Amino acid sequence: MNAFTRRDFLKSSGAGLLVVSFSFNSLAANYPTLASPKNVDRADLDSWLSIDKNGKVTVYAGKVDLGTGVKTALAQIVGEELYVPFNHIQMIMGDTATTPDQWITGGALSIMQGGSELRFAAANAREALLKKGAESLKKPASELTLKDGFVIAKNDPNVKVAYGSLIGDGFQVKVDNKVKLKSYQDYELVGKSIPRVDIPEKVTGEFPYMHDFKLPGMVHARVIRSNFIGSKLESFDDSEAKKVNGFLQVVRKNNFLAVVASSEWAAVKASRAIKVNWSKGPDLPAKATVYEHWRNLPLAKEEATQKVGDVQSVLSGSTKKIKATYNFAVQTHASIGPSCAVADFKDGKLTAWSASQATHSMQHELSVITGLSKESIRLVYLDGSGCYGRNGHEDATADAALVSMAIGKPVRMQWMRHDETALAPKSPPRTMDFEASLDDKGNINAWKSDFYIASNEVAFMKPLNFPLLAASDTGVPRPGNWVGFLFQNSAAPYAFPNALVNTKHVAQTFLRSSHLRSPGRIENSFANESFVDEMAVLANADPAEFRLKHLSDPRAIHVMRAVMNLSKWDTTSSTTPKARSNANIVKGRGISYVRYNNSITYVATVADVEVNKTTGKIRVTDVFVAHDCGQIINPDGVLNQIEGGVIQTVSRVLMEEVKWTGSEINSVDWATYPILRFNEVPKVHTRLINQPGTPAWGAGEQTPTTIPAAIANAIYNAIGVRMRSIPFTPEAVKQAMKEQISKSV
Repeated sequence: MNAFTRRDFLKSSGAGLLVVSFSFNSLAANYPTLASPKNVDRADLDSWLSIDKNGKVTVYAGKVDLGTGVKTALAQIVGEELYVPFNHIQMIMGDTATTPDQWITGGALSIMQGGSELRFAAANAREALLKKGAESLKKPASELTLKDGFVIAKNDPNVKVAYGSLIGDGFQVKVDNKVKLKSYQDYELVGKSIPRVDIPEKVTGEFPYMHDFKLPGMVHARVIRSNFIGSKLESFDDSEAKKVNGFLQVVRKNNFLAVVASSEWAAVKASRAIKVNWSKGPDLPAKATVYEHWRNLPLAKEEATQKVGDVQSVLSGSTKKIKATYNFAVQTHASIGPSCAVADFKDGKLTAWSASQATHSMQHELSVITGLSKESIRLVYLDGSGCYGRNGHEDATADAALVSMAIGKPVRMQWMRHDETALAPKSPPRTMDFEASLDDKGNINAWKSDFYIASNEVAFMKPLNFPLLAASDTGVPRPGNWVGFLFQNSAAPYAFPNALVNTKHVAQTFLRSSHLRSPGRIENSFANESFVDEMAVLANADPAEFRLKHLSDPRAIHVMRAVMNLSKWDTTSSTTPKARSNANIVKGRGISYVRYNNSITYVATVADVEVNKTTGKIRVTDVFVAHDCGQIINPDGVLNQIEGGVIQTVSRVLMEEVKWTGSEINSVDWATYPILRFNEVPKVHTRLINQPGTPAWGAGEQTPTTIPAAIANAIYNAIGVRMRSIPFTPEAVKQAMKEQISKSV
């Protein structure tokens, strides 16, 4: 009997009605309670973890789990260093009153930076426990060992003392980052696929999401907004809204308009009943010429991210060279569940429950917006509907805070679908120019590229300027909290004798921008890996072997060879497009390689596609990924991240693009901003390359950077057409095929 896979299940269940029954009797009891504030000084060990008398370890992490599984992985890291069973650890994450500030949850830093900090804290706790155990047992520390939450005499296992009995008023020591860490050769938890701690309750429906959270006396609110960017609130008529059963009041502050009601549905009905007059904002750049507009905007600065040799002289003297331009559309997070937050302003203090990935940063941002001191604001993280960057969560939190302060009651603020799709921050557009040449041996001897990117100031230093709120002048998050990454991976990951890579930082974008998964790196890598593929064709070389010729890093070569082996890459048939096939649906495959930030995780990917030459529709059938993120903490967790990243990015590559007319955003729902459906999900094949004893790097943002070029290169392999502007919609494919035919005539 053949195994019945999840894919088979989804296919079969899609044809009929799937009925699943859960019991929600215990849900109300699972709502998070507000813990008492505690010391959050990063220098103090007690800020990071505590141990109760029963040996239960509580870890206080400034990072949060956005559905990525880091809650489980970080607990593994701590348990490993502390020699305690995994089930003895509980994680408190993202509560500004109880957890140290570990910077934002993003940038592939949750494990690499956040996990490293927790590892050092746990190692310090281990040494403190060993010292206390030596005092308790009256034995030298050298004669003691640690296991399962006990300090034990090496020569007599019956002589032992439990951790819980050693910690009274806390550790009361400082964190020493020179403490000796446990050897990877002794790992018992790290490297194992321990099941994620959040999954069971998510399956049964008992998991307390942000959207489920309630407070006594809580009211419900909706903000009424215009889809016209830059429009002003001129007037409103709430006479019909007042007739809605449950209507309480309207809150207005400049262009900020919200309706408050006693129930969720009453808030929705009242928001729809209010008649609002908005002024029309200034027109956005014409959609058809957005890339030309983008490259002609004033620059904040220009800098070289790679400069080797004399590129211009080599290019000028070369006869075998090509040029290309690549574009990446404006996209939005399109979180499946719209953002939500709850705020409670009481006795001059504000507490907000939020799904923000940057709760500590939001203390400052809300301080600017509300006028309250940072110290009087507390952010508590609760899992939201998922985000890969800052979507609408922060806006919804600010919305809730403003309304709660205005009415003096706890407020639940739920966004609508059009709020999330149309008005949440977007990724900025990207356009990139390339030129390169080959020497007489078919090697790249000159490489030149120009990247027109949003400046760090626009895209990152002011991620929450809240133009939607228009409630106050807003400032910049505290210095050092945000760093621009958009230039990363602009430098090619290969060794070229002559290379010049310029990043041109556009001073001001026309839509509010913030992080969207793999910011900057995904666009830059798409262009780099598409163009190196074009150079391979110019050299009449196999694209995989061509890349290997230009790589010297053994780990890079290993990951390339691994994906070639995994996908059964055929070097004899990968260079000739199959466009002359008489078949209407043509198959192709493409390859792509990235070292994230050119400094951490290595990924190589092969994508298999089917191109319908009549409709222009692309279907990605299979994706093969070889992945080296150093020391793997939780293999199953890494697989989760790789597979999720592949699926989301296939969606971004094939169909996602924000559209507008004049100053109005037209992408407001799933019809106007479609995303990948279940029956379009490719099969993902993965090979993990573990590197025990090396640093543990991120796994969430890396694979997505390889997907766009792998698909683009596979399309060329199928039909001989280069797709250089994302998304690769059917209309775009048909247009590219038409232009290709025109050129060949």
